[in-house]
Amino acid sequence: MKKVVFLFLSLLLFSCARVGSPVGGDKDTLPPQVVGSNIDTSRVNVPRDIRELRIDFDEYITLKDINRQLIISPPLRKMTKIIPSGLANKYLLIKWDDTLQANTTYNFNFGNAIQDNNEGNPLRYYNFAFSTGEKIDDLYISGELKDLMAEETSVSTEKDLVVGLYTAKDSMEYRQKPYYITKADPDGYFELNYLSPGTYRILAFEDGNSNSVYDAGKENVAFLKEPVVLDKNISGLNLTLYPSRKAVKYVEMKEAPGGILMTFEGNPQTVNVLSLNEKLQDYKVTHKPKSDSVHIWFDAQKQDVGISASENLRFSYDDGFKKDSVSLFYRYNTRNELTLSNNQGNLLAPGDGFTISSNYIIDSIQPEKWTLVSDSLSQPFTARINENNRFEVNIQSEFKEGKKYSLTVPRETLSSFYVSVPKSYRFDFEADKTENYGSLVLTLENMPENTFWLQLLTDNNKIAYSSTGKTAVFTFNALKPGSYKVRILVDNNENGIWDSADLLTDEFAEDVYILNKTIEIRPLWEIRETWDLKAAEDKPGLQSSGETSSTPVIP
Repeated sequence: MKKVVFLFLSLLLFSCARVGSPVGGDKDTLPPQVVGSNIDTSRVNVPRDIRELRIDFDEYITLKDINRQLIISPPLRKMTKIIPSGLANKYLLIKWDDTLQANTTYNFNFGNAIQDNNEGNPLRYYNFAFSTGEKIDDLYISGELKDLMAEETSVSTEKDLVVGLYTAKDSMEYRQKPYYITKADPDGYFELNYLSPGTYRILAFEDGNSNSVYDAGKENVAFLKEPVVLDKNISGLNLTLYPSRKAVKYVEMKEAPGGILMTFEGNPQTVNVLSLNEKLQDYKVTHKPKSDSVHIWFDAQKQDVGISASENLRFSYDDGFKKDSVSLFYRYNTRNELTLSNNQGNLLAPGDGFTISSNYIIDSIQPEKWTLVSDSLSQPFTARINENNRFEVNIQSEFKEGKKYSLTVPRETLSSFYVSVPKSYRFDFEADKTENYGSLVLTLENMPENTFWLQLLTDNNKIAYSSTGKTAVFTFNALKPGSYKVRILVDNNENGIWDSADLLTDEFAEDVYILNKTIEIRPLWEIRETWDLKAAEDKPGLQSSGETSSTPVIP
């Protein structure tokens, strides 16, 4: 009997000592509540030599992603401890080594990091502010952050989208943390609270590495060209994120099919490359303006370069910003022969041509030696190297719906600079039926004066169809059924590419228009859309809606 009583008491004590969820009862849906702190309730005239903040709660808490969620404004550089770091606790403790600034309001924004231990209920967007002066600054800036070039239709919760204020100076240093900083919520809404009066530069960016510092060329950015004079609250501020421009910079060099591939950042206009090797004198260099890739083509076997062993090859380059020399240990790869492929699939959309792709740049073709056959009968066709992409050959013919075709490319009838295709290829494909596709006629009002790209995007912002020009009417006759977004990128400076944002020179990204609806394409239906592109006042980042009508196409 004594053993039974002892066992019962032991179990009772053990269950009382556990920190966890109670058994039974309604599920806890309430977040933890603050019951006190080591800073008095007025939170003013806080000593500058204070080295910690302790906040007490009414239940056990844990911290989730505290290093990503916690934002302190102005920033404290020397953080030494954050509790709880593992086991649950009834208080939160943050320690630092910095001496606080005089007459300054500090705000600890915890985001959704504070959660109760039982059910994980977050204390949403909790802020704790105090001042080393006689009052807590109470100005704020609120607004919305949009990402028109995002890969999702809305701001993703997985991204750290931050908005910061920098004290305005003649020479701005954006490689430091902002003086005030906050995060946008999943819908793009943001608030910068407890701000002191002053003149600031505002900057928003996609903090991909969670370091609270803007990394140009790697993170999307939004900014205002003019400083913000903060003497009263500001609400309804709209900011639009765009890809940021990279500085031109050499990245690497590596062996590639047909020779060597050099890569750069920043879309150099031109790159001049010279060989500094006695053995390598016969070579070709190709670089498309505003491209990050430079190819060096040569016949490694003929010049005995890297055949029996790796050789150190040196080259000089001039990218318009820097002149330098680089090298690599090159070894010829016998598997990197010239090959052809069909990357568009075996169903040819109505009105489309057939495309052959090569892993080598294409210098010449002999289409008179090729054959296109349907129902055992030869069919006339034309073949041309794609001027905009010399890795492709476009085949045009009177392809008829439902017909199957075979294109034969004999060996040595397609050549790069130093090599021809070593074997014959046969490509089988079928011309698809119109009934499997829909069409779109898009009429633009108040269209841009400059050349622009009109793009149809899939749900994840992948470009499905694209057309370039200055016309007011665009017709897409063979669209795969599905949902599409419509985007226009404007070539404001007419340099042939869409230029991203450059914070260092205060250059906005070139204009972008987003149709504020999706287009539903159905088989055998013709959609007619009128889109008014009258620019919004909050450039850059333009959105407008249109009027849609749809008509079934009677075959």
